[in-house]
Amino acid sequence: MSDIAVRVDHVSKRFRRGQLHDSLRDLIPAVMGRILGGGPGHSRAQREFWALQEVSFEVNRGEAFGIIGPNGAGKSTMLKLLSRLMKPTFGSIEVNGSFSALIELGAGFHGDLTGRENIYLYGAILGMTRREVTGKLDEIIDFAGLAEFIDTPVKRYSSGMYARLGFSVAAYVNPDVLLVDEILSVGDALFQQKCVEHMRSIIRGGATVLFVSHNLRTVAEFCSRSLLLDHGRAVAVDSTPDVITRYMTLLRQHRAVSQDRPVVITAVRVRDAAGPCRRFQSGQKAWIDIEVVAREHTDRSAVVLYMRDDSHYLLFVTSTERLGHGNFSLDVGDTYGCTFELELNLGPGVFHLSVNLFRYDNEEWHDSWEAAETIYVSADRDTTGPVNCFPRVVRQEIRAYGQPQSTQGYPGQTCAADPIKTHAGL
Repeated sequence: MSDIAVRVDHVSKRFRRGQLHDSLRDLIPAVMGRILGGGPGHSRAQREFWALQEVSFEVNRGEAFGIIGPNGAGKSTMLKLLSRLMKPTFGSIEVNGSFSALIELGAGFHGDLTGRENIYLYGAILGMTRREVTGKLDEIIDFAGLAEFIDTPVKRYSSGMYARLGFSVAAYVNPDVLLVDEILSVGDALFQQKCVEHMRSIIRGGATVLFVSHNLRTVAEFCSRSLLLDHGRAVAVDSTPDVITRYMTLLRQHRAVSQDRPVVITAVRVRDAAGPCRRFQSGQKAWIDIEVVAREHTDRSAVVLYMRDDSHYLLFVTSTERLGHGNFSLDVGDTYGCTFELELNLGPGVFHLSVNLFRYDNEEWHDSWEAAETIYVSADRDTTGPVNCFPRVVRQEIRAYGQPQSTQGYPGQTCAADPIKTHAGL
């Protein structure tokens, strides 16, 4: 059996802008409109555009592979090609093994059927036999957490219940190759965690998984390699941290600066004590240099710095005004610069720094630069979460029942520094 699960070879996809008239009733008004000057007369070549151009990559069997990119990059088109909803204009896509997609959850549900009946219906749509669905029925119902409502028509389900049932059925198909869209955020926080844990078990079970997602945290957590698309072309196929770095650089390059803003952010740079840097150890200091240029006179401005994690959850906000530096006024052509010094007491992960220009007295935004820089934080202690409290474990002696507790080793002595003493008979 081939070690390659998915091979995409020089794939291109062409679409046509405007309306396609597939009936005489639609064609006659369109032609008359063009004759009378009521519509554009673009040539066929002008109406055509390429959503994907010469994209090639391979995914190894048992690998989790990410596909990321900005809006309009071609991710949705690639998603439809991989799921066989469309055919490429040129090139080929080869999938070795059974294939399933977690994309439109519950797309085959019938509102008048019960949850139980829809499990069989949706399972059949996804390629499962009736016997396979019956064998996994209890697990699907338990995973969805809908045992109380499983014999209720799904038209009475909430949108969250609907999505949970759809995910639960699709998650138990167990294909060789699984295509995953933005579906790990369905339901409440507890169900989302169940989805993540189930996805980990699928990957540990040897399935090949392709993630097409805007959620960089999900891609970074699950995928060892990723593809970056931009304007229909493959910009990079590399290790996920390197591809995410290229992606954030791409977003900064695509930033559009409005010409009518009175003052704009022109530069955001991250450095350590030695110079430009994006990779830090937890607890290390970082300096954020920011430059602002005025296009017209402005008063009482402040620079606001905030940080989000890879799920775009806000972790930290501060500003020049909050830190006691007041606000500043600029005349046309003036440049203002400032530096924020941060102690990165962060857990391991990817973090995005954004900058705003804000006037506090009238709550007016002058400019905003989302994800202006991205930093990567590593830690030498095994922790999870966005912060690092630099934990240590303090040793306590094991003592027999009824004996007074020893205070030896306090404060700050850890298990690693001094092994725990044992008492005879314990």
